[in-house]
Amino acid sequence: MSDLTGDPGVRLDLAGEVATVTLSRPARRNAMTPLMWSRLAEVGAGLPASIRVVVVKGEGPTFCAGIDLRMFTPDGVPGEPPAASASEPGFDATVAGYQAGFRWLRNAQFVSIAAVQGHAIGAGFQLALACDLRVLADDATLCMKEPALGLVPDLTGTKPLVEIVGLPRAIELCLTARMVGAAEAERLRLAERVVPAAELTPAVDQLVKELLTTDPAAARATKALLQQAQANNLDQQASAERAAQRELLTRRH
Repeated sequence: MSDLTGDPGVRLDLAGEVATVTLSRPARRNAMTPLMWSRLAEVGAGLPASIRVVVVKGEGPTFCAGIDLRMFTPDGVPGEPPAASASEPGFDATVAGYQAGFRWLRNAQFVSIAAVQGHAIGAGFQLALACDLRVLADDATLCMKEPALGLVPDLTGTKPLVEIVGLPRAIELCLTARMVGAAEAERLRLAERVVPAAELTPAVDQLVKELLTTDPAAARATKALLQQAQANNLDQQASAERAAQRELLTRRH
C-alpha cells in the first residue's frame, strides 16, 4: 500500500500497473472538500509513468455524497481553510486548482474507471464523469445537485455530461436535479456496466484485467486519438490516425 497524499480523505494504493484512488471519509459519506480536491490533484501529478489503469472508488456504501455543505457555513469544514469567495481576486485560480483534481483523470497515459456504489451526488457525479469508464452497482444513484443549491457544476462535469447524454437531456438532469438510478444511467450511456452491488469489485477487477491485455503503447495512442475525434472533422481525424500510426510503428523499429 502506498499513500502519496499523507492526508485523510483521499487514499492512493499502487499495485503494479494499477492505481486505486479511494475517497476515505465514510463517516461523511465521502463528501468532498477543497483539501480533498487538492490532494486528488497531487495524486494525479505524482502517478508513476508505469500506471495503465486508475480505479476511483468510495470507502463504505456511498461513492460520494457531493460537497461537504459545511463549506458554506460560517465555521466551515473543521481543519480546512474557508471555501473560495467569488469576491476575491484569486477566485478563478482557486477553482481552477479544484478542477485540477478532476482533469488529470482524462490523461491518455491510462484508462480511468469510476466504481460507483450508492450515491454519486454533485461533485461525486462529476468525479465519476471525469473518468473514462463507469461501472455502477445496481444500487447506484446519480444526481447533478448543484443548481438546486444555487450553484453551477464547476468541477469539469458539464462537458462530459453533454457529450454523453446530449444537450437537452443534460439540461433536464441538471435543472431538475433529479435522481437517476443505475438502470436509467445505463440507458443514458452514463454507465458502461451495471452489476449487482455485491459484484462491483469483481466486475471492476475483471474490466481492469481486460484493459491490461491491450498493448500499452497502442492503448495510450488510441485513447488520445479517440479524445480528438469529436472535435475533428473526418479529414482531420483521418490525418490524426495516420500520424498516430506512423509514430507508433516508428517507435517499434
